[in-house]
Amino acid sequence: MPPHQTIPIHPEAPDKPAWGDACNGCGVCCAAEPCPVGVLVSGRRRGACRALEWRDAERRYFCGMVSAPGRYLGVDHPLLNSAASKMTRRLISAGSGCDSDAQAVD
Repeated sequence: MPPHQTIPIHPEAPDKPAWGDACNGCGVCCAAEPCPVGVLVSGRRRGACRALEWRDAERRYFCGMVSAPGRYLGVDHPLLNSAASKMTRRLISAGSGCDSDAQAVD
């Protein structure tokens, strides 16, 4: 990630948690740069991940490759979607805590 980068974040998104704290769906990490799965899905190594999804009802971001991989893979098959979701959760280390060192500046 560049030393200074401006990223668009939904105004209702929660504040970014401290490194290592539980993910709260702030979206900062995926808006700043795609993870390895996001690189494959987005076709780029810089900029926001194409699979970053905002949900108004929950007022937070989600990884579309976890919640709806078929939408990004172009294949809607229950077994493939389930396997892709599980694999993505493992590859992005979902549930391990925030691993983004990005800092918000007002």
